[in-house]
Amino acid sequence: MNTKSYFFQSFAIVALAFIAFIGFKQILPDKIFPEGKLDSKNILIDSLLLESVANDSLSQKGDSISEDEKKEAGEKIIFDASEGIEFPPETFDNYKGYQYLISFYEKLYQLEKNPQSKVRIAYYGDSMTDGDLIVQDVRMNYQERFGGNGVGFVSIISESSASRGSVKALFSKNWKTQSYLNVKKPTSPFGVNGHVFFANDKSNSTWVQYEAGLTKFSTTLDNPTLFYGKASKKGNVNFIIGKDTLRKTLSPNNLVNTLKVTSGSIKSFKANFIQADSIPIYGFNFDNGTGVHVDNFSQRGNSGLPISMFNAGVMQAFNHNLKYDLVILHYGTNVLNYGTKNYSWYQRGMKKTVAKIKESFPGVSILIVSTADKSTKYDLEMKTDSAVVPLMKAQKRYALDTESGFVNLYTLMGGDGSMVKWVDEAPARANKDYTHFNQRGAKAIGNLLYSQLNKGYEEYKVLREKREAGERPKPVRKTKADSVSVLKDSVNE
Repeated sequence: MNTKSYFFQSFAIVALAFIAFIGFKQILPDKIFPEGKLDSKNILIDSLLLESVANDSLSQKGDSISEDEKKEAGEKIIFDASEGIEFPPETFDNYKGYQYLISFYEKLYQLEKNPQSKVRIAYYGDSMTDGDLIVQDVRMNYQERFGGNGVGFVSIISESSASRGSVKALFSKNWKTQSYLNVKKPTSPFGVNGHVFFANDKSNSTWVQYEAGLTKFSTTLDNPTLFYGKASKKGNVNFIIGKDTLRKTLSPNNLVNTLKVTSGSIKSFKANFIQADSIPIYGFNFDNGTGVHVDNFSQRGNSGLPISMFNAGVMQAFNHNLKYDLVILHYGTNVLNYGTKNYSWYQRGMKKTVAKIKESFPGVSILIVSTADKSTKYDLEMKTDSAVVPLMKAQKRYALDTESGFVNLYTLMGGDGSMVKWVDEAPARANKDYTHFNQRGAKAIGNLLYSQLNKGYEEYKVLREKREAGERPKPVRKTKADSVSVLKDSVNE
């Protein structure tokens, strides 16, 4: 090909790309391209969401209702018994899916019997859980009841590092970061947190520093352990703890490798990475080895769809070390308001995400948390956005279709018009964007989430004891009438 022909072909490609972008922009939500100056640090929308939005808009389906969406609200959902336990039937309207959390509840039950065992939760979310909001309160509730100390897995870099109270992190500016929000083919596979980091240490020192936070059960860094990936060359890392320096070698032989900084609890440390620029670094885990541990994998701008790109083999390697019992998917903030109320495309996409979770963490229980209420101005009055309920129902449908538990955060916080109340009340529990909770509101939401999960656990214990009573010739601890009475009380709380 001659130079002139190559030039014109390249020019044509650029021109077509520009025209496509202009057309694409017209079908995207206004909020992706707001008027005025953009703050690029705070505006993140994942690439899979943009593609899904574009494909759905180009399909010209409008707001048609699928057959699944025509299910009557009162339709009865009958559960198949699992391990001899069957939760009472539910309707689509009141669907919670405790039946599909049985394996998680059994792990909690075993933890109550043996406080030296361990239960782990992965909490994936968007800006709603930024800065450990909501998640830290779910974590504290569980650790208050079942034991456990530590904030769990923490990424090397996070947009919310400066605002997070449960752990404090500082880091050098020369880290190279790849995120599943905008990179489809990373240099090395993404970690369980959806990121991979590289120490760009050729000219300047690359480091990260952690200090224990002030929140309950997080005042120490317990058993700090580095997670890193596979590479062809070894590297080194110096851990500075007080006046001591521990020099250790990174041996990146496996898909996922671990390196314990020190045993026990410390208040802070600094990690300097040396000649380690080719090694994928994921983050550090902090836990005391017993009780409940909750990892916060929040990412601003995330729709949940990028999880479907996880490398299942790498995730299984993470799971070999971390051993998850429950995965929570809390999304919706970035999916609202792109021009239609038909979220069947999102429903289909999130089914793929749940399938990837099941492949990555075999046997894990899955919980879907719906969008919260969000308010938009209609005729000079702030009201619940018209897209909130359609999205919430789509989330409930894919939860039901994938046999996942479900928390209806919209109704849990009060339903129609609740976000306006949370913003306008004194003291306020939500921000003036009528979308995000403040610290006070996040604590309330965390408590509500825990309460619903715990209610399911208490019902599970009653059903479990009923099953055991039925297996014994003579009930010892409870009569059948007592068990039924307790079940009735727990359901009516």
